[in-house]
Amino acid sequence: MKRFLKWLLILIVILVCFYYGHSYYRSFRTPGESFTGTLEPLDNFQAHVRDHLKAHVTTLGQQIGERNLEHYDRLEAAASYIRQNLKQQDYQVQEQDYTVQGKTCRNLYAVLDGTDKSKGAIVVGAHYDSVAGSPGANDNGSGVAALLELARTMKNEGFTHPIIFAFFANEEPPYFQTESMGSFQFARLLKTQHIPIAGMISLETIGYYSDQPGSQKYPAGIASFYPKTGNFIGFVSDLRSRRFMQQAISAFRSSTHFPSEGAALPKFVKGVGWSDHWAFWQIGVPAIMVTDTAPFRYPYYHTADDTPDKLDYDKMARVVVGLKHVLQQLAQ
Repeated sequence: MKRFLKWLLILIVILVCFYYGHSYYRSFRTPGESFTGTLEPLDNFQAHVRDHLKAHVTTLGQQIGERNLEHYDRLEAAASYIRQNLKQQDYQVQEQDYTVQGKTCRNLYAVLDGTDKSKGAIVVGAHYDSVAGSPGANDNGSGVAALLELARTMKNEGFTHPIIFAFFANEEPPYFQTESMGSFQFARLLKTQHIPIAGMISLETIGYYSDQPGSQKYPAGIASFYPKTGNFIGFVSDLRSRRFMQQAISAFRSSTHFPSEGAALPKFVKGVGWSDHWAFWQIGVPAIMVTDTAPFRYPYYHTADDTPDKLDYDKMARVVVGLKHVLQQLAQ
């Protein structure tokens, strides 16, 4: 009987470990399969998106350049550029102003109304400031360009859920993950106004891809699960936002012929909270980051060499068109 109970206990331990290990693996991985194979030539719509993306990144990362509170005139120039583009698409541009170091910081946003006001909004956002010493073409001119294109191409479509296109100030240090961060201020505004939010997508550094083996790095502990070639777009969330991340990447994979990887990871894993989605975690909203993985791939991250010529606009256009399909499915 003692021997039987001993082996029964061992069996129970094995089954419990298997159950929780399998559950964690399911949360760690994502539904569907990443696209493999040869990318087809861009169609006319994708090519048009590519040209717009390149123009936006060139303006932000070259003509305007470094934009932050230390270069306040350029930060304001970037805000004006965003405002002008949204108005050209007949959006009513709204603004949330707040003060940091005696200077007015601006979150800009536009709302695509849904047919059911009781449904939570989908927020898709990007920060338009750049880190000190960098013109910020990829970080985060690429995210801003993508968001402008999503707003342009979705303007005349109807959805059940509202979509909020939001452009944030002050994501970069020294304001990152502080109350001076634009997305933190915006998330708190939505909560204060009791605006229901179904989920948030942060577009963060999405323009650099490489087909070179070994071009992709990862935080410690997860490298064995993912490819070593940095030719994919990443969908990243914390564990609580797992379901929202899975819905997003499933929609991307079902509609888009482009490599994609995703993971729901604990918040303490390096890089998981490194963008504006972090702010929405603070108010209990499921939120994810869509990214080329930034410093884990991009050799010019946070440097003076983060210039528009480093980006792959053809691949970026494929990603943006795929994200349009993601938003279409989530908002329905």
